[in-house]
Amino acid sequence: MRAVVTRVKSASVTIDGKVVGEIGQGFLILLGVGPNDTEAHCRRLAEKALGLRVFKDENDKMNLGLEQIGGEVLVVSQFTLYGNCRKGRRPSFVEAAPPELGEALYLKFLDICRELGFEPQHGQFGADMQVASVNDGPVTLILDTDQLMDTPRR
Repeated sequence: MRAVVTRVKSASVTIDGKVVGEIGQGFLILLGVGPNDTEAHCRRLAEKALGLRVFKDENDKMNLGLEQIGGEVLVVSQFTLYGNCRKGRRPSFVEAAPPELGEALYLKFLDICRELGFEPQHGQFGADMQVASVNDGPVTLILDTDQLMDTPRR
C-alpha cells in the first residue's frame, strides 16, 4: 500500500458538487492499494500514518502527533499512486490492485482509523472526486508498506 500524507490546515472532498468529507487541521491521506496488499499492510500503514509526529510544539519543532493536537483525518482512495511512468507518456496502472481488493482494503483502512481513535472523513471509492486542501508547511510524506513492513517497529 502507498499513502501520501499531507499536513493540512483544512481539506475537503467533493463529489457531484456536494462536499462529502471535510476536515480542519490534520492529515489528508491519499491511499493507493497494490495487488499483493493484505489487512496486515493496511494496519501497519494506518498505524504509521496516524502516529506521525509532524505538528509543531511550543518550541516550533515537529514533535506533536495528530492525537495531541486534536487533529482530523480525510482519506481519499487514489489508485494512481500505483501509476507506472517508466515508459512513454501515458501511465500504466497494471500495478494497482483490482477494484474489489482496492475497495475492501480502503474500507478496512477507514475501519482501522476508527479503531485507532480517529473517525475519518472520506471520499467514495472509484468516484470522480475533487479534493481541496490548504497544505500546512508544506509537510508531505510518502509511506509505502514495501518499506514499512521490512523495518522494525519503533
